[in-house]
Amino acid sequence: MRRSALAVGCVLALALAGCRRVPETPGGALVPSPYLRELALPYVGPTPHDWRRLSGRVVLVAFFATWCFPCVAELPTLEALQKEYGPQGFQVVLVGMDLEGAKTLAPFADQYALNFPMLVSDERLQQGQSAFGLIPALPAAFLLDKEGQVAGAWQGVASYEDTSQAVEKLLRR
Repeated sequence: MRRSALAVGCVLALALAGCRRVPETPGGALVPSPYLRELALPYVGPTPHDWRRLSGRVVLVAFFATWCFPCVAELPTLEALQKEYGPQGFQVVLVGMDLEGAKTLAPFADQYALNFPMLVSDERLQQGQSAFGLIPALPAAFLLDKEGQVAGAWQGVASYEDTSQAVEKLLRR
């Protein structure tokens, strides 16, 4: 059931994203995708974040909250994915949706000392006014290809196996 749900989510995301080429500026520099620009948020915890360094990488954007048990239960899977695929050009980015923001997320990030950045969502993102749109349930994740376009999306906890297969496919492109 989960495999088929992930497959349907990936197909839907690919259909919505389309096969777009990343636009270039007149000087030839690549214009960052709107999804990568949405990650220009403050971070908390020990792992620094600069959204401009995500360009050319496969990125898993995971939306979570500290009060969400499935979200917290998924953290070891995300850490394992980062450890295995990070050296190959993969990056997990965790976006905290807690309404209290850094006040709640900073102690959580320090306690867990994750091997990927934890960002603090802003009010605009929490209201669904971003390229990602409304995040109706947590956990939710978007898998971005090397051009910064959505290549897969799902709600709920995805297995390590399913996620790693999707990541490997995008890293080979």
